[in-house]
Amino acid sequence: MVVKNILIALMTLLAFTRFHQAFSQDASNVTTVAPLQIIFPNASEWNVLDEGKELNFHLQVKGGKSDSVRYSVASGLRKDMKFDSLGHFVWTPSYDVADRINTVKTFPIVFEAVNSVGETASREVILKVNHVNRPPVIDELKPFYIQYKTQNTYQIDMNSVRDPDGDPIVFVPILSELPEGMKLTAAGEITWDAAQKQFADLKKSPKYMEFYVEDQPSKTRTRGKLKLDVTQMDLAPDFTIVPQNMVVKSPENNRINIRFTLSDPNGDEDIAGFNFISENKNVPASALVKNTPTSYEFIWEPGFEFVKDPFDTLAFNITFYAMDKGQNKREKTMRFIIKNTIDERQRDAYVYGLYKGALVNAWGLLEQMQEKETYLKKAYAKAKKGKRGRSLLNASLGATTGIAPQFTKKDPNVRGYITTIGGTTVATIGTLEATEVIGKSTNGLLERFNYVLQKKNELRNKGDVFAREYAQKSSRRLPDFIRKLDEFKALMNLSGLVALELDANWENKKEATDAALKKTFKDFVPLSKDDD
Repeated sequence: MVVKNILIALMTLLAFTRFHQAFSQDASNVTTVAPLQIIFPNASEWNVLDEGKELNFHLQVKGGKSDSVRYSVASGLRKDMKFDSLGHFVWTPSYDVADRINTVKTFPIVFEAVNSVGETASREVILKVNHVNRPPVIDELKPFYIQYKTQNTYQIDMNSVRDPDGDPIVFVPILSELPEGMKLTAAGEITWDAAQKQFADLKKSPKYMEFYVEDQPSKTRTRGKLKLDVTQMDLAPDFTIVPQNMVVKSPENNRINIRFTLSDPNGDEDIAGFNFISENKNVPASALVKNTPTSYEFIWEPGFEFVKDPFDTLAFNITFYAMDKGQNKREKTMRFIIKNTIDERQRDAYVYGLYKGALVNAWGLLEQMQEKETYLKKAYAKAKKGKRGRSLLNASLGATTGIAPQFTKKDPNVRGYITTIGGTTVATIGTLEATEVIGKSTNGLLERFNYVLQKKNELRNKGDVFAREYAQKSSRRLPDFIRKLDEFKALMNLSGLVALELDANWENKKEATDAALKKTFKDFVPLSKDDD
């Protein structure tokens, strides 16, 4: 009995255990899954970086129903930023992102994540970039050649000293390195009259003089050095070119200005001359202008005919050289590329001819219509006067016919003649006038006069609008000028103008001067002398 009770208890306990396991498993299956979220690095100020420093991190996610995730950037990605679909972000901001005035720049970026079941998440981060002040840069400087018993002056080449951030710079002497008697200004000018012992030491071996270049206002310094040497050999002269670009690209009809500064280690008085040799013989020798013995300018303006059609460009070399009295020569070759250019002045003159030609035609037509208007005025007045005269004649003949019986009672034959002639004449005049064999209809003349006046006013108004709208050459360069020109010409070629009964062989006795055109079209602007 005891054994039986123990077995029943064990079976009950086993059933309860299995039920509890099944219940726990079902409860775990219905646990709520967290939404998909993007996780950024948790380091402090990880999103704050300096110019020139690399930012490198991986995006991560938590939650969601799938572990397969693809990343993208919704907005804010710059060209120099690198980001892939696995969430790897790399960016090294350049040194021109911020500056000494705006020392911090912010860049908001919105990242997105999508998993394989279609769940999405997005999150924004603001990257802060701090400005990094870079020290000035000093390239290799040309030596300072010293002459004995001479106030030697040397200007540090500003093309060889620069600040990468564009900050102002000054030169600061290092007093412990400065030879006795030497002076260095903040602008980089060095003056030195070497003593006999100093010059003798330089003859034995060159020396180096060091200085600081300091940017403002950060006062970051770079140490530079300048070689000091004596002039013993007959060295070749040298020259600097401003601007320093050795390839000159220019369109036709554009002035090219290049400045040259000459120097000679043995003294500027040793310079014998400066000239050039061009592969293209159309470059005139007069293009090189001598300002001083050590300063020259190359001033040249290739005309519109320099590059011949159908070529787009013409390239050639010009070699500039400086020579001293010992025939030592220094050469530098520059490449010139001249681009074929449309002569805007010729095109402007051409379209101005179209502009003025259309107004001249309109002016001539207006003059012809003015003559027609005057003619119709006179014809109308004449027709009106003639009709009145014929009316008086008809009335006179009718009156004569009517009173003929009163003064021809004694001679019936005469009375018949008067009646017949008078009546027939009145009827004939009326018939001829009705059929316009004699006289003209005043109504017809008045209608034509009004039509001419209407067309003249319409043409004058359209001409005023056209003259005003395209008075300036900039407006005549617009694409719709030709279309408006055709519309204006079409106004003068309408079939309705046939009704004006204008003479096709009519010649204008007046000259179409600018003054005449401006008198008719108030907004007409003649071609100026500079544009001609």
